[in-house]
Order: sequence, then C-alpha cells, then structure tokens
Amino acid sequence: MLSSGLTLIFSMMGVLNFAHASFYMLGAYVAYSLAGVLGFWPALIAAPLLVGLAGALFERTALRRVHKYGHVPELLITFGLSYVLLEVVQLVFGQTAVPFSPPPALQGSAFTIIQSPQTGLSFALGAAPAAVCAGASCSTFPLTRVFMMAVALLMLLALWLLLTRTRIGLVIQAALTHPEMVEALGHNVPMVFMLVFGSGCALAGLAGVIGGMTFVTDPTMAALVGTIIFVVVVVGGIGSLAGAFVGSLLIGLLQTLPLTVDGSLATLFKLGPDTFGYPILKLSLAQVAPILPYLLMVLILIFRPKGLLGTRED
Repeated sequence: MLSSGLTLIFSMMGVLNFAHASFYMLGAYVAYSLAGVLGFWPALIAAPLLVGLAGALFERTALRRVHKYGHVPELLITFGLSYVLLEVVQLVFGQTAVPFSPPPALQGSAFTIIQSPQTGLSFALGAAPAAVCAGASCSTFPLTRVFMMAVALLMLLALWLLLTRTRIGLVIQAALTHPEMVEALGHNVPMVFMLVFGSGCALAGLAGVIGGMTFVTDPTMAALVGTIIFVVVVVGGIGSLAGAFVGSLLIGLLQTLPLTVDGSLATLFKLGPDTFGYPILKLSLAQVAPILPYLLMVLILIFRPKGLLGTRED
C-alpha cells in the first residue's frame, strides 16, 4: 500500500518523496484523532483526504519552488519535511504509543488453521471451538490482515484503471513527458502535479490508518517502514505499479519465510569452528533474515538497475 503511493508520485512527477513514510504516520494519528469523535469508518475516509490535502499544500508552497532545480533539492526538502512531521507528532501526541484499536467489526479471526495429527490440515471460518483446538494445533488469521489485503488489492486495481483507462490518467502521464503540449491543450500542468502528489500522500495516509490500527501507532512507525518501501520500489522497478506489487510480495516473503529456518551454512556443510569465516557461516537463516531484502536490492542494482518490471532509468 505504501509503495503504490510512492511509485505513483515518482512515476508521474519524477520526485522521490523521502517524507512518504511520514505521511503514513500522519494518517494513523489523524485517524486516531477523528475516530474518537466520528468513529473508525468515517475516519477511514476522512483521514486520507486530510493527509492528501496536506501533501498537496506542501507541493504547492514548498516542493514546487525547488522542483526546477533537480532531484537533490527535492530530496533535501522532503527529507526535512519528514523531521518536521516527526517533531510535530511528538509534540502533540507524545513519544509513546496511542491506543488505536480496530473497530469491533474487524476484531477477531477470519479463519482458523487446525492441524491435527489424525486428520491433517483443515480450516474453520472464524474462531475454532476450544474443544477442537484442545487436541490439535490451532493458529488464527486476524480479520484486520484480510481487510488490509483487500484494500491493498483494490487500491492497486483502482490506480491501474485510473492511469490506463481514463482521460485523467492520460493527462497525468502526458504532463510528465510533454508538459508544454499539455499546457497548449488547455490543461493546468502545475495543478495536475499538485493533485498527483496529494493523491500519493492520501494513499500513504490510507495505509497509515490501516497499519496504525493493525500494528501500533507511535512516532517510530515511520522509521520502521521508511527504508523497506524504498527497497520494494527499487526491486520492483521505479515507476512501475506492477513492479511495486511484485516487489512487495517478494520482499514480504524474504522477511517472513526465512524466520522459520534455523539452519546455517555451517550446519549444512558440517563445518567446524576452525573453518575460515566460521562466525559468519554459523549464522542461521532466521538471524540474517532482516538483511536479505537489502542484499536483494544490491543484486538488483548490479544486474538489473531498472528493477524487475521498471521502465525508468533515471
């Protein structure tokens, strides 16, 4: 969900928004504030709109002034904005987590995986009865994760339809490559860029609402996802929505599947402590799992700089 908004901004504007994760954090805190007054579902709609409005205002008042000077000033000003948003959030809400919980409709489990020695693997909708789980191994899949997956897929589908099947999408794409021609046809190119940047920030705000109520809402949530979304975008291909989708799935698998493997190269090849590099070779796959996405990014940059499905090289 985060990488799609970041990809939208870069593919349409050529701006690598370093403050994208901060808009994610802002969306969670805005939704938390609105949920106490309006309820969760109105806040789910209102918070991304307010975050998108803040992003559009930032583009209009600050980012547009440095856009003509190239990528470095854009990176610096968005990097500075991330610090400003972090300090504002800490000043208003404090440095500890706030109690932003999912609504009653999203609490509980979507289904239960039951693994019994006699019957094998089976599924049960909702929570399985305690009597069933007494003699078997049960694990539940939360409703919030199902909701997150559904919204992410709908977001990707809506973006693809908008950019490829509507007149607005054609104008947005043409404004990036041929701005003078688009202006000659009567379109306001600066307004188009402002709406694109605001839309990308709104998508980050929507991800923040769902991520905040699913995981935790605190000032460190931006730092936790800030680096990994750039890894996803680079691996998938900068400027490609399909690449962002494929990259996010690939990075997600690299972050989770190795955690279940305790083996190492030392145990696989039966190496002893006297082997050269043994302190590194004895590290299990679960221990090195956090760095695997970054190693993949390095390999992608070496052998395919455009990414798996990327189209831009700048």
